[in-house]
Amino acid sequence: MWRYLKRLLIGKPLKTTDEGGQALTKFKALALLSSDALSSVAYGTEQITTVLITLSAAALMYQLWVVALVLVLLFAITLSYQQIIHAYPSGGGAYVVATTNWGQPAGLVAGGSLLVDYMLTVAVSVTSGTDAITSAIPALVHHQVGISIIIVLFIMALNLRGMRESASFLTLPVYFFIVMMLAMIGWGMFKIATGQVIYHASAPVGAPVTGMTVLLFFRAFSSGSSSLTGVEAISNAVPNFHKPKSHNASATLAIMAGILAVFLSGVTFLSYYLGIVPKFDNTVLSQIGTAVFGHGMLYYLLQLSTALILAVAANTGFSAFPILAYNLAKDKFLPHATWTVVID
Repeated sequence: MWRYLKRLLIGKPLKTTDEGGQALTKFKALALLSSDALSSVAYGTEQITTVLITLSAAALMYQLWVVALVLVLLFAITLSYQQIIHAYPSGGGAYVVATTNWGQPAGLVAGGSLLVDYMLTVAVSVTSGTDAITSAIPALVHHQVGISIIIVLFIMALNLRGMRESASFLTLPVYFFIVMMLAMIGWGMFKIATGQVIYHASAPVGAPVTGMTVLLFFRAFSSGSSSLTGVEAISNAVPNFHKPKSHNASATLAIMAGILAVFLSGVTFLSYYLGIVPKFDNTVLSQIGTAVFGHGMLYYLLQLSTALILAVAANTGFSAFPILAYNLAKDKFLPHATWTVVID
């Protein structure tokens, strides 16, 4: 009975000889490895505005300059990881690069930090997804912990069925989110261009803001840099791609960075133009969706897609963590398989 139940939950055992069959195409890899980075637009702009609003509503104008700086950083990081993908096709990302160029201590710092980061990514993504659900359905606000636990258990069970199967399942939520975000940004820009949306920004671009300091600006920048989380996942998982692995991983990274740049700049501009102010019980993305779509079907589809991609963004930890752990174990810094030879 237990054997059949286990097969139902996690599928059949994967054979070592079938390892190549678990390799990913660019289409599926974008869903499996980019969900963390793409989903960060749901909270990246909100993190910036949460810092700036502590000064005044007029300071929200600076979110445009903060995001411009984040996009410059995204461009630099993407170029760096493009080089890493081709130079280190075995994966491992920051750990392998730091170890090779700066020595073992630096590599362990980078590797240990990433291991912690992947676990925190699961926590942040799942809780943000739960926030998207409760923003659309306020009656569930007191059940956030239970919802988060269910999501984590579901992603765990999905990954136990194998990488290819989990990628097939996660393709729909990721591309559903991409379509809804493009629809929201595109429709929002159209309504602005046609005068259907009134300009509600608290201050015009370039207006002086009393009390604004360089320290506060860079505090907002550091918070907004959370939008770059997950960009490294593709370089860590190069061995998971179809051959030619490096070429396919590099192309997937470029596509992901382009989509992320469009989403982040579009959401931030709409947030500024509409005069969105962060609220405890309603996310910035939810407020933008309400202003663009109203409280109709499209709004709830946007919230559903946001909740789904934030939930599956936790999958980055499940997909990239093992590759990094493998590289650490291979260097004998994590538990690893040992062989004992007995001679009579």
